[in-house]
Amino acid sequence: MFRSLHMKLTLILLLLISSLMAVVGAFLTTSVSSFYIDTFYQQIDSVFSPEREDIVSSLRQAAAAGGVDLMGDMMDANAGSLGIDYHTRNYFILDGKNGSYLTGSAEESDLPREQSANLLSARNAVLRRDETFVADESSIASNYMDVAIPIIGGDNAYIIYILDTKDTVSGLNDQLFSIIMQALFIGLLISVLLSFLLSKTMVGPIEKLTAGAERVAAGNFESELPIESDDEIGILTGTFNEMAGVLQSTLAAVENERNKLDTLFLHMTDGVVAFDNSGNLIHCNPAASSMLQREVSGTYGDLFGDRFPFEAVMAIQRPNFLEDDLIAGEKHLELYLAPFSDASSGGVLAVLHDVTEHHRNEERRKEFVANVSHELRTPLTNVRSYAETLRSAGGDIPPDMANNFLDIIITETDRMTNIVQDLLTLSRLDAGNAEMVLSRFSFADAISSVVRSSALNAKQRSHTLACEMEADLPLIVGDRNRLEQVMMNIVGNAIKYTPDGGDIQVTAGALADSVWMEVRDNGIGIPEKDRERIFERFYRVDKARSRESGGTGLGLSIAREIVQRHHGTLALADHEGPGTTIRLTLPIAQPHSTQ
Repeated sequence: MFRSLHMKLTLILLLLISSLMAVVGAFLTTSVSSFYIDTFYQQIDSVFSPEREDIVSSLRQAAAAGGVDLMGDMMDANAGSLGIDYHTRNYFILDGKNGSYLTGSAEESDLPREQSANLLSARNAVLRRDETFVADESSIASNYMDVAIPIIGGDNAYIIYILDTKDTVSGLNDQLFSIIMQALFIGLLISVLLSFLLSKTMVGPIEKLTAGAERVAAGNFESELPIESDDEIGILTGTFNEMAGVLQSTLAAVENERNKLDTLFLHMTDGVVAFDNSGNLIHCNPAASSMLQREVSGTYGDLFGDRFPFEAVMAIQRPNFLEDDLIAGEKHLELYLAPFSDASSGGVLAVLHDVTEHHRNEERRKEFVANVSHELRTPLTNVRSYAETLRSAGGDIPPDMANNFLDIIITETDRMTNIVQDLLTLSRLDAGNAEMVLSRFSFADAISSVVRSSALNAKQRSHTLACEMEADLPLIVGDRNRLEQVMMNIVGNAIKYTPDGGDIQVTAGALADSVWMEVRDNGIGIPEKDRERIFERFYRVDKARSRESGGTGLGLSIAREIVQRHHGTLALADHEGPGTTIRLTLPIAQPHSTQ
């Protein structure tokens, strides 16, 4: 609304009139108040000035005789000179020692509730026996004016206190405010009318120029704008017509090339960056910015100068090119550099190919092969060692020792079988072939089943296994068997890695659209440096202890994969003291579920 020039002109004029009237009103109000205060003190000074010593002397004589009423009569006699109107301005005769009311032209209730600074100053003057003191300090911001004059006669001391409530000046200010508001209203009407006149003479040609610019922006170069004046707007209109003609011819020449280049560069999956023969950037497609993870700008030296000198690339004979590997953040890129056209009008073209996924897959493959080889080597070595021992010993080995060796061989074989089964499970999960059998089941029943299944194992380790769940946990949708496998893995780890006689607590609850389960133990815990890696495949905090307990390093990896397939989370929770807390969170309903 306020973006239009017409509204801006109107607003400026309104602000100008309002500011002017506000300044004038403040000045007049202050001037009236100052004039009224000056008049008040001039009237007081005209009566109690040194030139009018006869009145002051008469008041002192009356004070010496204790004639408070006589002093009141004298004040009434000078009421006109003092401007006392018995309505807004009154006099009071007060006791000089304690300031109590004695008489006056108004009642005691008309006095201020608290004694003013002038009155207190006058009382101090009475204590000092200062007969020449007049307390006449007043602020323009105060809601009243006052003067306190000590009158000392003999042993008697009084204070003549003159009080003005400023009702008169307030009334004048109210009238001034009314006049100013009327003038402001008229001024605002005038400003609105003037804004319409200005808009007709100024905004009209600008609106026509804007309409012409919109037609040019839409591709219509045929109609020229009429030049209606010789001022700055007329010059701008003529310049605009010339610009439109030049733009039309230029656009016609580059339209075809632009369309081809736009289509080529915008839809390429490879990044393309072009530089002119001076090394300045002339083009960069979105894929290149995405691969380099930055807003591409500057020169060739800023981007690729550390790889190959610009002159070396320009000196290459086609169809040869230079290539190099480039790392941008977490992306691994292949960079190809080659010149285009000739040295005078050409430049350098850089092509970027994203090989991040290929590189990541290769690293995963190498790491996977290394981990599998490492995990299988130990049980295979044990099996071979004990089998060779049995064969070489023949019948000389005692039966108990032979059975013990066979048990070890069977244990190591089972361990290899578990590793292979876990690897197959991970492989199916990675390939998306591990079909989930979704059903609606009780989250509380699944937890209870896992806790019951783990109770014997916990008892054998002298653990205390406790379970506490919120009442009325909702039914959830998921693959119960696989989720119980996840829960069993979490509880089993807590039992396995907690020293004998530990405490393991299983808690569960529900939120608005999800349920959660936490398994808390007071076991060996997880060091801070290992907390982010415990869900990695084959990663174990204490490898020797894990192998002793039969761990493969794949359980938590499989658990997290299953939970993620259920659109949930499995993570370490904050934990105070020794031990570990793992939190499982699952949505109540699965996306696209028909259960």
